[in-house]
Amino acid sequence: MYAAFNLRLFFYLLFSKADLFCAIDLDTILPVYFASRIKRIKRVYDAHELFTEQKEIVTRPAIQKMWLKIEKFAVPKYSHGYSVNNFIVEELQRRYGVKYSIVRNLPRCTFLPDKQTADPPFIIYQGAVNEGRSFETLVPAMLEVNAKLVVCGEGNFYEKLKDLITKHNAKNKIELKGYVSPTDLAALTPRAHIAVMLFENTGLNQYYSLANRFFDYITAGVPQVCVDFPEYRAINDVYKIAYMIPDTHSQTIANALNNLLKDAVLYDNLKENCLKAREFLNWENEEKVLLSFYKLLW
Repeated sequence: MYAAFNLRLFFYLLFSKADLFCAIDLDTILPVYFASRIKRIKRVYDAHELFTEQKEIVTRPAIQKMWLKIEKFAVPKYSHGYSVNNFIVEELQRRYGVKYSIVRNLPRCTFLPDKQTADPPFIIYQGAVNEGRSFETLVPAMLEVNAKLVVCGEGNFYEKLKDLITKHNAKNKIELKGYVSPTDLAALTPRAHIAVMLFENTGLNQYYSLANRFFDYITAGVPQVCVDFPEYRAINDVYKIAYMIPDTHSQTIANALNNLLKDAVLYDNLKENCLKAREFLNWENEEKVLLSFYKLLW
């Protein structure tokens, strides 16, 4: 699949008019490199994540070896690039000597409606339903929580998630909405009482991640139960917007969710901090960084 995609992308780029090509993640880096060289135009690498350290990659040594070879060949040929956090920037510099910028994927600053709906309290997960997102422990944890979990998204773990729900007899506790349009999701997320932001500690990509939904929850004004990994901790130390947990064991998750459901003072404090933090953590501010990056290329 990747070979076919890369071949088609190469020929598409080769016959496209552009002043610059930007490769998004490692799976587009080769066709962008070769097409930009042939057309003699500038190229940029957007390293959204440390691709070779994803759980789906590190658990398959032969696949990881192939992607590491691609990374080693291509990344040094991109002198201009950016990523979402300091760790990835430093790691790529350590591996390949490149000096990239940091541009975070922050949402636009939107505001909650004046009147909130009278929904029963529910917990939301939004984003890809992929390996390494702790669904194996989140599903049984929900059996001890007096609220429903709403999952918005699909991915390579989606069918296994269905099996987990059946295995734990949790169909009345977890609602799978599948893919949800951005418009509908923007309306649904602010109605949630709590959000979950979980990753397994399996690989550097998970441990040093900085997921989009972390910021989406803040913008929606929804306190979240968040795994205590470095990039999330650094932001939470400043803004105090999340209930941080040391691990993703079922009991740890259940205890955290129940504490937020029961402790109104703690919950209201986190919610108020979200509303304050979104005044700073938004795309209206971050887009200036991206525009400055591209202006320096000309």
